[in-house]
Amino acid sequence: MSACNVKRILFTFIIFSFVFSNKSSLPNNFVYLDDFIPNVVIELRYNSSFNFLGRNVDGYKNNKCIVTQNMAEALKKVQNDLQAMGLGLKIYDAYRPQIAVDHFLRWANDETDTLTKKEFYPTLTKRELLEKVYIATKSSHTRGSAIDLTIISFPPSKQESFKIENQWDCSKGNSGSQRDNSLDMGSSYDCFHKISHTNSVIVTPQQRANRLLLKSLMEKHGFKNYYKEWWHYNFIEEPFPETYFNFPVD
Repeated sequence: MSACNVKRILFTFIIFSFVFSNKSSLPNNFVYLDDFIPNVVIELRYNSSFNFLGRNVDGYKNNKCIVTQNMAEALKKVQNDLQAMGLGLKIYDAYRPQIAVDHFLRWANDETDTLTKKEFYPTLTKRELLEKVYIATKSSHTRGSAIDLTIISFPPSKQESFKIENQWDCSKGNSGSQRDNSLDMGSSYDCFHKISHTNSVIVTPQQRANRLLLKSLMEKHGFKNYYKEWWHYNFIEEPFPETYFNFPVD
C-alpha cells in the first residue's frame, strides 16, 4: 500500500472518530437539532452576554441546540410548515443543564447585581422574578423537552450587537429588527413583563398575529405554550418527565 493511501485511510479514520465521539457525547435519545433541521437559525442567548445575567451562563460552552430526538422530529415539521411561507425557526434556548439553572438562582439572589435590569426586568425586583416564577429552581429545559424560539424570515438579516451601556426598556415594546432579526413579536426574548404574555393586549395586531402564528404551528405539532412567555414551549410527550440533566451544552 502506498504512503498516499495510508495517509488517506488515517485521515478518514480520524474524521470518523471525531464525528463518532461528538455524536456519542450526548446521552441516549438526545440530538443536535441542526442534524435534523440543517437550515435552522441557532442563537443561544445564554452562550453570550445577550441575556439577563449579562454574561455567559455556566454550562454553555457552544452555540449548539440540544433536544430530545422526538422533539427534534416535531420541530422539523414546524420548520417545514414555515418554509412554505418563506419563514423558519430561530432558537434562543433548548436543553439547559442544571448548573445553568443554579447560576440563574445565584444571580437572582444577588440584589446588588442589577446590570441588565432595564433590558430584561424593568418593572420587577429580583425577588419578584422568583415569586412570579420567571426564574425557578427546576426547569423543563433541563429535562430536554422545552424550547425557546421565534420565527425568522429567510434569508436572515443582520442584527445589532447587544451592549450593556445601550439597553432598551423592554416593557415599552419591541424596537424592531435592529436588536433581533426575527419577526416582530412585540417584546424581546426574556423580557420579564406582562407585555411578553402570549395573549397580551398591549401589543399591536400584527405583533399578536406573529405570536399566534408561532403558537398555532407549535400546538399543531405537539407543543404547549407557557402563557407568560410567547417564546417558551414544552413538548407534551416528553420522554424524561422526572429527570433533570446536567451535561454541558457542548
